[in-house]
This record gives sequence, C-alpha cells and structure tokens, in this order.
Amino acid sequence: MNAPFDGRPPAEPAHGPTIRTLAVVSAGTSDPSTTTMLANRVADRAAALAAAQGVELRIRFVDLRALAADITTALVAQHVSPALQEVSDILRDADAIVAATPVYKAGASGLFTAFFQVLDNDLLIGTPVVLGATAGSARHALVVDDQVRGLFAYLRTVTVPTGLFAAPDDWNSREFGSRIERAAGELVALIAADFRGSVRSGSWGAYQHSYGSAGGTELGIDLDSDLMRLATGGR
Repeated sequence: MNAPFDGRPPAEPAHGPTIRTLAVVSAGTSDPSTTTMLANRVADRAAALAAAQGVELRIRFVDLRALAADITTALVAQHVSPALQEVSDILRDADAIVAATPVYKAGASGLFTAFFQVLDNDLLIGTPVVLGATAGSARHALVVDDQVRGLFAYLRTVTVPTGLFAAPDDWNSREFGSRIERAAGELVALIAADFRGSVRSGSWGAYQHSYGSAGGTELGIDLDSDLMRLATGGR
C-alpha cells in the first residue's frame, strides 16, 4: 500500500488556532464496543487538553470492523481496496493515533494486528500513539506492553509511556480515569510540540526506507556511485 509522503509536514495556516489531527483506530467487533468506548474516551480527553493549550484536535475515527474483508484481502492477495487506501491516508496524515484492540486468548485481535501489518512500513514513522486494550479479565493486563507495544516499535512510532487496559471492573474505577488522563496528557504534549513533524522534517532521510514504501523518497538513490555500479554489474 503505497501512500505518498515526502517527509515534510503540511504547512500551517497563516492565522487561527494550531490544527492537529488525531486518528482513532478501534478493532472492537461488538456494538456497543468497550474497545471503541475506551478509544473515544482517550480521544475526547486529549481533545479537551489540547484545546486548553490552543490546539484544535480534529478526530478521525477508523472502525476496523467495517474493513475486515478489505484487510484480509490485502493480507493474502496484496490488493488494496479504495476504502482501505482512504484509511491508510488518514493514518499517514495524522499527527497522532489512539489504537485500541480487544484481547482474545492473551493476544491482540487478529483484525487489529493484520491491519497494521498491511500498512506500509514507513507510514507511521515518528507518530505519537496511545495504546489501549480491553478484555473480560484482568489476566490479560500485560498484553499492551508485552505484545502490542513491540508492533508499534517496529513501525517506528513513539508510544506514550502509559498503556491502557480495561477489564470490566476498571470502568468505574477512579484510578482508571487517572490513567486515561495521564495517557491523554502525554499524547497532547507530543502533539503540541509537533514531535512527528519535527522528526520527519529533520530526520526523514536518516531512516531506513523500504522500497516502494516511502512515497518515492526511497528512490533517491545515487546510481552512479561505485557501490551501485558494482551491484548492477557495471564498471
């Protein structure tokens, strides 16, 4: 899935509040979904905290349940539907992400992991992310840090220190509300500082890019160098 990006953040408007975009990705499969409730609760709190700092946070919601067939097709046949490409573009342009998954048998849902596996490797470089998970038992509480965080490290995002996990007993817990507040605050700090934009504008070329996965910037190779001539059998 090639989503063009040259490493440069879009220009800010000349006047008015600072505008940032938050993509909210939920792999919840029920309706209503506690996974979606968690993701939206974090997003709403982040928007309120951002507004207090003069940042308008525009939220784009991504429901992976509606994309299940498209994700499976992309995974097994490398065919990207227009709907899946649109969602990929949303994540490409987002200044931050809230990503939440239900937990099944001590692991993130297959829908959640498959979606992020079909994205281009370079799509989320430097993007701040809050990770969340929900389950029917506190036995799964380590899934966020033990499994999900590693996936996002591979994608070269920056995950906030506070991971969120919600079992049924957590929803009425004051301590759980405090964790959401903390995670949202960490995310807003990275958004307000334009962490993603700074990393991409200053260091984009320093990252290792996969062929066809950096919007064409990975094609800027000096084919006249001694090493490239040797690699292609030239002299």
